This record gives sequence, structure tokens and C-alpha cells, in this order.
Amino acid sequence: MSGKLYLFPTHLGDTELSRILPVFNIELIENIEYFIVEDIRSARRFLKKCNNNINIDELHFFELNKRTETSEIRSFISPLLAGNDVGVISEAGCPAIADPGADVVAIAHQHDIQVVPLVGPSSVLLALMASGFNGQSFAFNGYLPIPRNEKSEILKKQERKIYTENQTQIYIETPYRNMQTFTDILSTCQPETKLCVAADLTLPSEYIQTKSVREWQKKTPELNKRPCVFVLYK
Repeated sequence: MSGKLYLFPTHLGDTELSRILPVFNIELIENIEYFIVEDIRSARRFLKKCNNNINIDELHFFELNKRTETSEIRSFISPLLAGNDVGVISEAGCPAIADPGADVVAIAHQHDIQVVPLVGPSSVLLALMASGFNGQSFAFNGYLPIPRNEKSEILKKQERKIYTENQTQIYIETPYRNMQTFTDILSTCQPETKLCVAADLTLPSEYIQTKSVREWQKKTPELNKRPCVFVLYK
């Protein structure tokens, strides 16, 4: 009988785990020896934060990131096929959402392995919840292109969906590119289009504001190196 593939959400920053994760998650972690992680060092820190008594040296880690070959990912399910439960841990938030964890989940389904998503923080959903925008129809678009002409073209195309389909548009960004993306949104989108900026979600420094592009142009927040989600609507 195959083991189960558990998808463990992690914190979005330096937050007390009791505020964002159920006790059930912590109890599960204590009984798992195999983990598929985006970064081994940060995963080890997270696990010790879950339970300082965990013997990290007895655990087995498989590193899954954008450099991992598909052939290597297939080998990660070997413990599952041998009957062991395996946990997937992202760098931040929910595994398989803007995260390479989706690849191993897909392979697990191909082998009829049970996949168990667990409760925890998702920056995408938290930002949408707090935006005041349409939560019935929305698109999570991940990262915008880096070249400004490509970014501008996609923003204009997706902004049209806001007005023609009443669809909220959601983006994330690498923290050190936040200010550039924020500036590009303000220079590309229509003045009346509304933008919600959600930074440092679940942290003591949490910042969430919804204003029109015209209003944002009057005052710019400091977003550099802060985990941030941008949400657009009308």
C-alpha cells in the first residue's frame, strides 16, 4: 500500500506558527521522515520551529526547485511507493501554488497516490480576501515578465479582462522587483483601475491598501524587499 503525499503550507515570514497553522499539521510533521522541499536549509529551520525536538539528521530530504530535472522528480516518489508518507514543503505559503511542488503532485496522481492538501496561509487568497474585489471570478497570473515592454503588453491585455469579464487579476513579484513592478502598473493601467497592494501578509508589519491607480500615483509606499501581492480590478 502506498503512502500519502502531504502538502504542508509554511509561514510567509517570521510569524508564530500557532497563529497560522493548525496543531494537526504539526502533529503530522512529527511522524514523517521524508520531505520534498524547495530549499533544504529553510525546510530544516521550519521543521525545527514546528518541533525543536525533531532529529533533523534522521530525516530524508529531496530538493525540488526550478533546476530539478523531471527524471529526478520521478524518483522522489519511491518512498511513497514503498509505503512511507512524504511531506512537501514550499519556501513560503502553500505548496504547488506558484511553486515547483505541482510537478511531484502530478506524478503522484499518475501512480494513484493519495494527495492530502493541508490548511495554511496562501498569500494569493489572503490578498484577494482583503482587496474588496471580485472573489467569484479571478485569475492568478503569477509573475509578470521582466522586460518592461512585455510587462506592459500583458498588463494591458489582462486589464481589459477586468472591464470585459469582471475578472480580478492577481500577481506576485520577487521582493527586490516590487517597486519597479508597482511603478510599471501605475504607468500602464488606466487611472480609474483599482490596485490592492498586500505586503508582509500575516506579519506584524502587514500592509494592505486598495486605491485607484490615480490615487496611488500621489503617494508611493515603500515595498522594496517585502513579500508582496498586487491585485487589480475596477
